[in-house]
Amino acid sequence: MLRPECNLNNPQTRKLIKSRINGLTADTRPRWGKMNSAQMLRHCSLILGVACGEVRLPSPPWFIRIIGIITRLELRLFNNGIPPCMPTFQVVVVNENCNFETARNRLLTAIDNYEEVLIRGRLPQEHALFGKMTVDDWGFLEYKHIHHHLKQFNN
Repeated sequence: MLRPECNLNNPQTRKLIKSRINGLTADTRPRWGKMNSAQMLRHCSLILGVACGEVRLPSPPWFIRIIGIITRLELRLFNNGIPPCMPTFQVVVVNENCNFETARNRLLTAIDNYEEVLIRGRLPQEHALFGKMTVDDWGFLEYKHIHHHLKQFNN
């Protein structure tokens, strides 16, 4: 059984995640990968935008989608972390320079937007890569993604 704090649907988890985000600085260096802290914050807000219906992911080839569905099930079953340097959809890759404060504020707002979509029962029933999604799947995977990137920046 997963701990309730491993889910962005939990109000205490959202508060803790926001606190961790506020602990970052523009100078925080990553343990892996190419993004700086501002780019990572922007990337995380784009990923939350998928759950909120603001960002549309392209449909991957069928065999990639099968891998995505299996990955979702594996993450849920074993509560594994996300490995470093995983490939991602080009639409959520952030290569441009970002203003740190703007990126941080966007992510904090994206978390609030996620909460609003959650409360209104408007989370999508489908994800381009992971397939059919429950409300709990969204909360779990969004938490895992943000937690992964905060760990990337030692936070």
